[in-house]
Amino acid sequence: MKKLLISLILLCAFQSSMSQVVINELDCDTPGTDTQEFVELKSDIPNFLLDGFVLVFFNGSTSGMNSSYFAIDLDGFTTDENGLLVIGSETVAPFPQLLISENVIQNGADAVAIYQGDDTDFPEMTLATITNLVDVLIYDTSDPDDLDLIDIFNDDPNFADIQQINEGSSNNTNSIQRNNDGTYFTATPTPRVLNDGSGVLFNPISISTSLNAYGEGESFEITFTSEGIVTEDVSFQIVLDNGTFDSSDFSGVTSLTIPNGQDSVSTTITLIDDTLDEGDEELLITFNNLQSPYIPFNNQILIRVVDNDFTSAVWGTPLNPTFGLVQSTQPNDYYDSLDGLADDDLKQAMQDIIADPNTVRAQTYNDVIDILKQADQNPENSNQVWLVYIEQGRSKLDFQTTSNNNGKWNREHTYPRSRGGFFSIEDDDIIDGPDIFWTTEADSLRHANSDAHALRAADGPENSTRGNDHYSNGNTSDEYNGPSGTAGSFYGDVARSVLFMEVRYNGLQVVNGLPNTTGQLGDLATLLDWHRNDPPDDYEMNRNNIVYTWQFNRNPFIDYPELVEHIWGNKIGQIWNQPLSLEESDLAKVNVYPNPASNRLFFNGITEETNLTIYSVLGKEVLSATISNDIYLDLNLLEGMYLLKLSSKGKTLTKKIVIQ
Repeated sequence: MKKLLISLILLCAFQSSMSQVVINELDCDTPGTDTQEFVELKSDIPNFLLDGFVLVFFNGSTSGMNSSYFAIDLDGFTTDENGLLVIGSETVAPFPQLLISENVIQNGADAVAIYQGDDTDFPEMTLATITNLVDVLIYDTSDPDDLDLIDIFNDDPNFADIQQINEGSSNNTNSIQRNNDGTYFTATPTPRVLNDGSGVLFNPISISTSLNAYGEGESFEITFTSEGIVTEDVSFQIVLDNGTFDSSDFSGVTSLTIPNGQDSVSTTITLIDDTLDEGDEELLITFNNLQSPYIPFNNQILIRVVDNDFTSAVWGTPLNPTFGLVQSTQPNDYYDSLDGLADDDLKQAMQDIIADPNTVRAQTYNDVIDILKQADQNPENSNQVWLVYIEQGRSKLDFQTTSNNNGKWNREHTYPRSRGGFFSIEDDDIIDGPDIFWTTEADSLRHANSDAHALRAADGPENSTRGNDHYSNGNTSDEYNGPSGTAGSFYGDVARSVLFMEVRYNGLQVVNGLPNTTGQLGDLATLLDWHRNDPPDDYEMNRNNIVYTWQFNRNPFIDYPELVEHIWGNKIGQIWNQPLSLEESDLAKVNVYPNPASNRLFFNGITEETNLTIYSVLGKEVLSATISNDIYLDLNLLEGMYLLKLSSKGKTLTKKIVIQ
């Protein structure tokens, strides 16, 4: 009898602990782009540790099938003095204790539930269940009741009378709030405030700056303003560190006090102007130790720090192309197997090279972000990527990570995924670097999704405008030739990238017209015209070289543009042989020594008048001369690496030299 009594007491205690957390408020739909959605949990006692609980969101739509789409493990999080924990994006005010991305919470008819367990218990598409259920709210935005979802939770005796709660029509300004008796009402959202208005009333403090971007060497003021006049000295600290930005990058006071009877305090931060090319950085203004009843109104404010030590390449952008400065890094024998072939034999031999499973590597779709930051780097500013289509640079930091693509860049498939029939695969969301890769072959169409030869950095809105349109000069709804008013500097680039895809992957084809067959892309005639009128430049060759370091294959149509004519153009049926290589030309027989050099450089093998120019790695011309025979030049250069350019009779040779 004693054992039975103890068991009953323990069971009651367990059930009591599981009933200590409920869904107190939900805002599933906000005006605009749904950036201010949140869910608020409430515990029966304040400062309650939520270890052992998980919050799960279920999609009640026909496609969602009453299954989970998002789960949040609550281990390590604690409710506040009022027993509240707000979960939302950084745009929610006051600032949530648990951050999630914007626009995650779906509108309904859906459900959100608290369980005893972990997020791993609810992988995506897990059917809603009452096992270990603690609390649930089924909700909608003027949608019909999801009777199937209601029935699932009705099987729990504690929710036998559960109803679906309507927040309001689309873009409403309401939230669903829980009464103390367990019923619900809708009203203006009140995050971090008890729904009945009782409890501790917090005094939120906001962070503000004049701008959201400053250059190295500039100073700026950060102002902290409380919602109400403080009734005591309020001391706190801020932290600015974020990634590579740390205390060595700024000076200024970070321990602050709002004096009793006032509502604000300011500090001036000076950004150190160093000589390092670190790239643009972002500092993060974060409260460190605010004490109740003072809480952050906003927090983790990103401020862009524009690095003025960016470098520029010797070669130009696609808008201002240069030629001959960047040499192909292909191995000497890379294309030897193509010599003497024509038509299908030539095309197959190309595929044997660029899809060789013993050599070629496939990277993940998220690895492509890092590849593009290198391959599509703006030649005029090493802190930026060059955007295809809109023909301008954008900070590498502005990669799109949320549903909002304004001012952001993302990955553009020049051969659209829906046209090709390839999409993201398992583990595509991993970033694991160049040395971890998939083995791939010609039939590995799934790897076309992350082939960097056909992915470009693109403006987010313009990428959406292009959609999956065919490349064509027409004006129908499924034809694309770039934004109005641009120069079309990308024409040849995209042509060679999609032609590469046809050779690289079985199942893809570039055809005339505007086909609707999966695996086909048009318009071939347009793309051939683009290829001929926009030949590969230094930017494209540099890109080819960089992608080669990741994927171990090259785009042959950049190295040898005339191959396009042999497969699709005006040289079909003709045997192809590699042209006279640069190493075999008279200019390439010139010897430049010693290398590394100190104060003098010797030239041997000069037989014709030759223009000589030396550039710094920043692209600045530091020496020029015209020579016509073997000669030496005295140098007065700082230690470092330089580019030497020799030009004669329309040929150009570029060499790296080191001064020590």
